[in-house]
Amino acid sequence: MTFLTLVLLVAAGFGAGLVGYITGLASIVSYPALLLAGLPPLAANVTNTVALVSVGVGSSAQSGTKLLDEPRRLVALGVLSAAGGLAGAILLLRSPPGSFETVVPYLVALASAAVLAQPWLRRMAGHRELPIVFAVGIAIVSVYGGYFGAGAGTIFLALALVTSAHPLWRATLLKSALLGICNLVAAIVFAATGPVHWVAAVAMGIGCLAGGYAGPPVVARLPETPLRITIGILGFALAVWLAVR
Repeated sequence: MTFLTLVLLVAAGFGAGLVGYITGLASIVSYPALLLAGLPPLAANVTNTVALVSVGVGSSAQSGTKLLDEPRRLVALGVLSAAGGLAGAILLLRSPPGSFETVVPYLVALASAAVLAQPWLRRMAGHRELPIVFAVGIAIVSVYGGYFGAGAGTIFLALALVTSAHPLWRATLLKSALLGICNLVAAIVFAATGPVHWVAAVAMGIGCLAGGYAGPPVVARLPETPLRITIGILGFALAVWLAVR
């Protein structure tokens, strides 16, 4: 792997970290970059998961203390994310290629629609908290996150916005933290048994760390409604890309 390729992976990692924190669509930047760097699909997938751990580290280092007002709930959700990430990683390594990816575009499109319709859905729910639905959803989405991950952030975000009363900035931070835990557990499995390209993972991870750290201040300054609409539209774009690639 050439020096120029490594520089491009660092730059792609920063873009993935920033875009991933803001919109939950890190893999729309990072996964294609790894493919362009010459990695085969499975290696690109597991290397992507390892690199994206840094997004959660960076964002948590910047603003993670804002989630510590509910430590027990955060720990419980973290355990669910870890268990789901472990299950998804094992599923990826043991299942036939492409067996799960056929449904991924539909999941991402559904999550994007939920993000766009979030105010209406919250009114339909009577603005009630749905903690059990939220917890079960976190576990299921974490399985997908450990398996493939593209669009997992959008699904996490949609789940938080629809089933809880969290404002967008807090839902985004919670999404980043839980997805980071999911990615970390999956990354440990991949490090032990999967074809991780470590040079590419480290290069992209450096960029992801910087991008994740830069994310919370950016979200705090952006108006919520335009940002939510942008996330939904980009999510549909990712769903189309996943369907035709």
